Amino acid sequence: QVQLVESGGGLVQPGGSLRLSCAASGSSFSIDNMDNMGWYRQAPGKERELIARITRGGDTNYTDSVKGRFTISRDNAKNTMYLQMNSLKPEDTAVYYCHADVIYRRLRIGPPSGYWGQGTQVTVSS
Repeated sequence: QVQLVESGGGLVQPGGSLRLSCAASGSSFSIDNMDNMGWYRQAPGKERELIARITRGGDTNYTDSVKGRFTISRDNAKNTMYLQMNSLKPEDTAVYYCHADVIYRRLRIGPPSGYWGQGTQVTVSS
């Protein structure tokens, strides 16, 4: 099994920047089975939404609301994924979650299954 731990959240002013990290730990076998990863966020009273995804090979995609402002990346050697958030807006305020797909018998297991972190709070306010 794999544990994902997010870090880097906090309070920032509008227009500021924040860098989130998602560190994976566990057996080498389990970590090797991680596949595509993504960042999700959930604001109070709203559904959890996917904001950025990255494949094992580094291909990325973003939801329109963050495209051009956020950058997702991963360092497979460090078993860590990152989310660089620039030009933050109050509407970015949410709990941000890390997720990893897993490969089981050549089947990709994604949300709501797979591996989830516990989330880190990001608050954008003056």
